[in-house]
Amino acid sequence: MAKVFVGHDWAEAHHDLHIEDEHGTRLAKGRVPEGIDGVARFHELLAPFVDDPAEVTVATETDRGLFAAAMVASGYRVLAVNPMSTSRYRERHSTSGAKSDPGDAFVLAELARTDGHNHRPIAGDSDLGEAIKVLARAHQSLIWTRQRQLNQLRSTLREFYPAALEAFPELGSRDALAVLGVASTPAAGRGLSRSRIASALRRGGRQRRVDERADQIQTALRSAQLEAPAVIANAMGATVTALVAVTVELTAQIDRLEPELGTHFEMHPDAKIIQSQPGLGMILGARVLAEFGDDPNRYANAKCRKNYAGTSPITRASGKHRVVLARYARNTRLADACYLWAFATLTASPGARTFYDERRSNGDTHNRALRALGNRLVGILHGCLTHGTPYDEHTAWAHRTQLAA
Repeated sequence: MAKVFVGHDWAEAHHDLHIEDEHGTRLAKGRVPEGIDGVARFHELLAPFVDDPAEVTVATETDRGLFAAAMVASGYRVLAVNPMSTSRYRERHSTSGAKSDPGDAFVLAELARTDGHNHRPIAGDSDLGEAIKVLARAHQSLIWTRQRQLNQLRSTLREFYPAALEAFPELGSRDALAVLGVASTPAAGRGLSRSRIASALRRGGRQRRVDERADQIQTALRSAQLEAPAVIANAMGATVTALVAVTVELTAQIDRLEPELGTHFEMHPDAKIIQSQPGLGMILGARVLAEFGDDPNRYANAKCRKNYAGTSPITRASGKHRVVLARYARNTRLADACYLWAFATLTASPGARTFYDERRSNGDTHNRALRALGNRLVGILHGCLTHGTPYDEHTAWAHRTQLAA
């Protein structure tokens, strides 16, 4: 039978489908529920037009979820389409700005029929790779959430409790959270004895130089500062108590999640190659593996992997005007991991440090030089994974004429 193209517009409770043939003729359309019944109904809609699942190409805007996994498991070719691309394709069919779920399903079916070759299929990552992705993203999300809480805590303290900011430059430290937990207002801070501060520090986990640090904190908390009226200070103090409690719990959950992530990562066959890369430890290595995936056929070459990572620059040229820019439409989790990875290699790899210094001497800013270094590191990783070999400093940077001693 002829090929069949399906547009799948997903929502939390239902999925809109548009099915057409290779000439663009509509064969069927409909709305199916989420879950087993929805998948069964999806197969029923396709059954009259398909003999072999390989004849079906499905375009969808998500590469995650049980419904998408069921489509892949059925043998259909499923394309993961960026919603921004769908928006551009929608404008090809209508300039009125109208939008609906059935209309998006039609646009996706047309996209699969006319431009499916320009979009990547959902990667066939292993179950272990998917599990690592779940854990790595949960771990990173908790860290980002914790940082938002700390930013809110800093903003609150700045309004009424500047002595706390003087005592604790790093609000995320265990010392800061332990002391603020028992002294959430300036009055409570001034009233803390050195022994009570020391007890709080020990509960927070400090084991060395406790008395010395307690003396420093007491001095800072008792320093002369501008103060808000007592009723306002007490209200702000209640806010500080809540933010500290949330931050402490987030920290505890992050600590609990790390061993689980490490256990899964160490089980993966690519873990040794990834950890052989300079700057990649267990946590950062797991993030890199999670976001790149472990499907060996996902990236045709190193350039494809760099493009997906968002490390390779883009060029905008028109006439005599030409400018090279960073990619901003990208996987933000992977971009963050690559940035941290590049920064870590500055002290872990002589070749990477030389590359960075050369970029800076040629006029690059710190961020641009790190992006260029990250782009190079992604290419090196691709080569190591393709050939199944661990990182070698000389092989990675032998083409450069100057290596740091």
